[in-house]
Amino acid sequence: MKQFDIPSIFRSPIISKVKAFRKSQDPRKKDFSPTMLDFGNVQLYIARHFGFCYGVENAIEIAYRAVEENKGKRIFLLSQMIHNPTVNEDLSRHGIEFIQDTSGKQLISWEELNSNDVVIIPAFGTTLEIEQVLNDRGVSTEKYNTTCPFVEKVWNRAEKLGTENHTLVIHGKYNHEETRATFSHTAVNSEAVIIKNMEEAAFLAKCITGEVSKEAFYTYFKGKHTPNFDPEIHLSKIGVINQTTMLASETQEIAEYLKKVTEEYTERSKISKTFADTRDTLCYATNDNQSAVEALMNESLDFAVVVGGYNSSNTAHLVELLEQRFPTYFIKDETEILNTEAIRSFNIHTHEVETIENWMKGGKIGITSGASCPDSIIDTVISKLLVLSGSESPIEEVISRLG
Repeated sequence: MKQFDIPSIFRSPIISKVKAFRKSQDPRKKDFSPTMLDFGNVQLYIARHFGFCYGVENAIEIAYRAVEENKGKRIFLLSQMIHNPTVNEDLSRHGIEFIQDTSGKQLISWEELNSNDVVIIPAFGTTLEIEQVLNDRGVSTEKYNTTCPFVEKVWNRAEKLGTENHTLVIHGKYNHEETRATFSHTAVNSEAVIIKNMEEAAFLAKCITGEVSKEAFYTYFKGKHTPNFDPEIHLSKIGVINQTTMLASETQEIAEYLKKVTEEYTERSKISKTFADTRDTLCYATNDNQSAVEALMNESLDFAVVVGGYNSSNTAHLVELLEQRFPTYFIKDETEILNTEAIRSFNIHTHEVETIENWMKGGKIGITSGASCPDSIIDTVISKLLVLSGSESPIEEVISRLG
């Protein structure tokens, strides 16, 4: 796989050695069990896969190259490069300005842009409507378009299905940048509707079988379907694609459920409805990180720490998995670890940072991070955990035992 040139501040002396060791032992990535680092009174169980993925490293390399190649020019990002505060803050320090926030709210007016400006497309991609606005302003985006190749793979699959008259069901969060972009690209060739979870899939299933009215569909999915969507017509031939950072298992569950509903309805009613196999749109990094967390859940941990941006969808899904088995703390970096008695942890259900008391119980600790989290942050988190726990062995000595 390609090696990317990213700033050294995002690299790490600890995690890089752990990852290199695991890669040498398991080059085909068949073993998803965690790496255990034994510090005597503390054992760290580090997930097999986590941190920067191909798409993220590609985006970061392009963004910093844009800075180097355009000294003296104004440089903008459409929105956050990736959902990690450390990365976005460093880009800001390098003079990059953000045109929108993550929800699409305008921070800088389009009218302020001109053909001399540099605009970077983030890893999530962007909508065709925004691309047109930039083109109308004379702003070229081809050179610094960092859209993840795996997001583009979803768009390509959607285009092929659209030309075959399939309607696309997009599993994603409606206000997420990637889902907005995927919806825009999909709508060119087909009708589309966005669903967030199995609950919404179950309602859509009733629309497929005619158990609920067309009007009920429009009310339930208001603002989440293409303008000309007619559930009585456009749910006869469907396929499922996803926001690549959703739970892969949930996307598969939704696809299998809607396929079953479609086939059973066809058999029962003799009204032809078909379903396309779209499993090949799932992101490899999302799959690997989630599979590694599932393997981590097989261990007898006292608690788990997940590191990443609080608006990171893929990171939140790792927390969602782990908290089913252990007390799980979601932190953006080591500063959230206050001391052995208190930690600030983001609650994925209330979307608030909570201070949790008496949290550091036991010495078996699971650690992972989202795909947009630099390994250097994991290093600082590990170092702080070891200091607070009074580890009995130096980290250099434990790392050297890996081989």
